[in-house]
Amino acid sequence: MEFLSHSTTETEDLGAALAARLAPGAVVAYRGDLGAGKTAFTRGLARGLGYTGRVTSPTFTVVNEYLGRVPLFHFDLYRLAGEDDLFDIGWEDYLDRGGVCAVEWSERAGSALPPETVAVTIRRCEENEDWRHITIEGVDHL
Repeated sequence: MEFLSHSTTETEDLGAALAARLAPGAVVAYRGDLGAGKTAFTRGLARGLGYTGRVTSPTFTVVNEYLGRVPLFHFDLYRLAGEDDLFDIGWEDYLDRGGVCAVEWSERAGSALPPETVAVTIRRCEENEDWRHITIEGVDHL
């Protein structure tokens, strides 16, 4: 599915809509440049999973946990060298905890992502720097 987001609010709303389609244990893998809107999308995802607090990028902590109706584990793999580092921080334990795992810089996870992972690609529009092209693969509809 392809979407055009005209604002941060619209990007967050898409995240919330996706959350309604996810079951506990789901993995959402992001791709997109720095500042593309991955954390904004995750704010919406968290809201859609019942979390009402502040959502920030886990760039320096690697993973942030948000406890809503369904837990959200927000990973940022930018600083990891590869999937071995992911397993060292307990990736399999997070997968088994019954929450949703949202993974920024997912290309660094290698084969650690399950086959049913939902892929979200976010990129800036050339027409307008504030707009985003968002592609979601792995769900039928929002």
